[in-house]
Amino acid sequence: MQTQAIIMTGPGAIALDALGLTDPAPGSVVVDIRHSAISTGTERLLWSGEMPPFPGMGYPLVPGYEAVGEVVEVRATNALRPGDRVFVPGADCYDGARGLFGAAASRIVTPAERLVKIDAGHGPRGALLALAATARHAIVGLRTDLPELIVGHGAFGRLLARLTVAAGGRPTVWETAPERRSGARGYEVIDPADDTRRDYRTIYDASGNVGLLDELVGRLAKGGEIVLAGFYPKPVAFAYPPAFMREARFRISAEWTRDDLVATRDLVEDGIVSLDGLITHTRPATDAAAAYAQAFDSIDCLKMILDWETPS
Repeated sequence: MQTQAIIMTGPGAIALDALGLTDPAPGSVVVDIRHSAISTGTERLLWSGEMPPFPGMGYPLVPGYEAVGEVVEVRATNALRPGDRVFVPGADCYDGARGLFGAAASRIVTPAERLVKIDAGHGPRGALLALAATARHAIVGLRTDLPELIVGHGAFGRLLARLTVAAGGRPTVWETAPERRSGARGYEVIDPADDTRRDYRTIYDASGNVGLLDELVGRLAKGGEIVLAGFYPKPVAFAYPPAFMREARFRISAEWTRDDLVATRDLVEDGIVSLDGLITHTRPATDAAAAYAQAFDSIDCLKMILDWETPS
C-alpha cells in the first residue's frame, strides 16, 4: 500500500508526497484519515528546528498526532470494525520516513489498541480530542487543584478553561493579543497588565513562554503552584529568592494518556465540554505548506485543520 503524507525533510521544508506503508500485522487496522490538525506547539518546533533532542527525532518525518479517520481494514482483531470512526494519535508505518508523530497522511496502519472510537458526528472537531485530553491530564494530575489563572487563550488555553468551568471552577485567563480575548465561556479573559492580583494559588501556563516564569512567581500566593502545561524548547529558569519567599511549587504536566483521551471523549459526547469555536481555519491537505505557515504565523489562527477528503 501507499499513502499521501505530509513530509518534513528539514526545518521549514514541507511537502505532500507518496510514501509506502508497512503491511498490517495481526491486531492492526488500516485507517483512511479524514481530517488532521496542526499543532502550534510541538510541530512548530519541528518546523522551526528548535525541537530539542527527542526519542525518534530525525528527518524526513511525518508529523501529526491529532487526526480522525475511518477504519477500512482490520487484521485479526475484534477491537474495531470497518466503518468505525476513530481518533488517531499518530502512526509509525512509513517506508522512507519517520513517524513523528505520523498521523498527517491520507492512510495509516497502526495497532488497533492505539485508537479510540468516536462519534462520527464530531467531524473535524474530533481531531481536537488530543488537545482536550492534554488539558484534562494537566488538571487531574498529581494534584487536583483547579487553575485560578491560565496564561494564554489559544486553543489549548480555551480547553483548559472550559474543563475548569465544567469542574466547577471560574478561572481568570491572561491574553496579550486583543484578537484572542473573545470567545470566553464562563470565565474572564484580560490583559495581564490590567491584573493587580498577586495571590493566585494555582497558575497554569499554556503559552510555552519560559520568559514569563518570574512574572508568574510574583503572582503566586504563599505555597502556590505553577503548572508548566506547555512545551518548552529552552532551559526553564527563574529567580530563586521570590520563589523561595513564596515557597512556590512547580509541576510539569506531560502528554495525555489513553485514559485521559477516553474520559475527554466522554465529556464531549455527554455535552459537558464543547469543542465548538476552536477550529478557525481549514485547508485541503494539498495546501499543506501554506497551511503550516498560516497556522504558525497568523495570530487569528487558533487551530488549522487539514482536510484529506477534499482533493484541492
